[in-house]
Amino acid sequence: MSSTTSNPQPWWRSLNRYHWSVFIVASLAWLFDCLDQQIFNLSRDGAVEDLLGDKSKAIELAAYTTSFFLTGWAIGGLIFGSLGDRFGRARILTVSLLIYSVCTGLSSFATSYFGFCACVFFTGLGVGGVFGLSVALVADSVPEKSRAPALGLLQSLSSWGNITAGLIGMGIGLLAAKNFLPFGLKAWQAMFLAGAVPAFLCVFILARLKEPEKWVKARAEGAKTGVKFGSYFSLLKHPTWSKHAWLGLILCSAGIVGLWGIGNFHPKIVRSIIETHLAGDNLSPAALASKKAYWSSLGLLLQNIGGFFGMLTLSKFAQVKGRRPAFVLALLLSFFCTQLVFRYLREIDQIYWMLPIMGFGQYSVFGVYAIYLPELFPMSLRSTGTSFCYNFGRLVAATAPFTIGRITKSLGGNIEGFRTAGMWVSLVLLLGILVLPFLPETKDKPLPE
Repeated sequence: MSSTTSNPQPWWRSLNRYHWSVFIVASLAWLFDCLDQQIFNLSRDGAVEDLLGDKSKAIELAAYTTSFFLTGWAIGGLIFGSLGDRFGRARILTVSLLIYSVCTGLSSFATSYFGFCACVFFTGLGVGGVFGLSVALVADSVPEKSRAPALGLLQSLSSWGNITAGLIGMGIGLLAAKNFLPFGLKAWQAMFLAGAVPAFLCVFILARLKEPEKWVKARAEGAKTGVKFGSYFSLLKHPTWSKHAWLGLILCSAGIVGLWGIGNFHPKIVRSIIETHLAGDNLSPAALASKKAYWSSLGLLLQNIGGFFGMLTLSKFAQVKGRRPAFVLALLLSFFCTQLVFRYLREIDQIYWMLPIMGFGQYSVFGVYAIYLPELFPMSLRSTGTSFCYNFGRLVAATAPFTIGRITKSLGGNIEGFRTAGMWVSLVLLLGILVLPFLPETKDKPLPE
């Protein structure tokens, strides 16, 4: 009998003060991480256009900055995930957060395209450590019956970091349109500076958080018995954990490519619609840029409102019906919603309903990742295995912007070529469904120890 049936008490009632502090701090760390991810998405095109001074060239090269970001993300996830198992989830989470908050701010001072790429690469290093560390921290801290709903909510709340980024972008876009930005800052520079502040403040809260008692005891016992914590050799040589790691990597790569390789480029479509709509208004380049920044931010906000409900819905579905059925549904939703937007989003009024639908589909799969990945690995490898699947997949996703860029260029280098490229690359979402029969169903099962 499942814990839900035997104990109808709401999951959150079993959390004590320490559990709540862990959940809140881990959720804030991931929320601010997502805020800075979206600050990058919103500011990327404007930054590259400004730094290159060549709009047509920026259409291709702006996509490549995402590859630098995702490569840094993948490397940072591998490094900090392993260190989290070895030295403590809370301690290494603090280091990751400090890196991405500082480097987000430094991006605003870039004076060249390659300098900007370097800044976003190092931002990615810090960003990469947060998800695996946050979910491992919560999974090892809260009571067993509360683990899945707590992790589903943690992931869902991250969308409010994305929404906050959209609100910040809209506010900065309005200020830029009226020339109210201080110190002669451009909209993209102000965005990066704003994104650095909340995460930096969170560092001081994280620094006081205690490590999970289960991890402390297991780490001490492992020192006596010779169990290696955070070892990729142990992860990849063990027949069960290795299978989970590689198949989980493919499963995560599908959803990550769908969102980061394709879906998060919707601001490019929105900006093209706004540019076409305002072509006859004879706006100055600065005024047009501020308008595009505003509408790109609004699009992000709408996408993530849909994403919030998508993650809540599919994480609940995973708890009730099972992890594997939830993944099938989520990946199919992501595919069809992406096709809808890239093919049919043409008018301003369509932004208000198409982007929430796309967000619902594309983010829904991430609500299931947060629950499922920690359930695939033991205590000594939980952060390592989760980060391997969720972050190493970024290396695969990092190829998607290059692929889209090359296809776009071969199709004329215009927005229509970009739309077609996105629709073809979105087929990778269906790949994740193929590996599900070979992965275990973990619903109502305890964490492997």
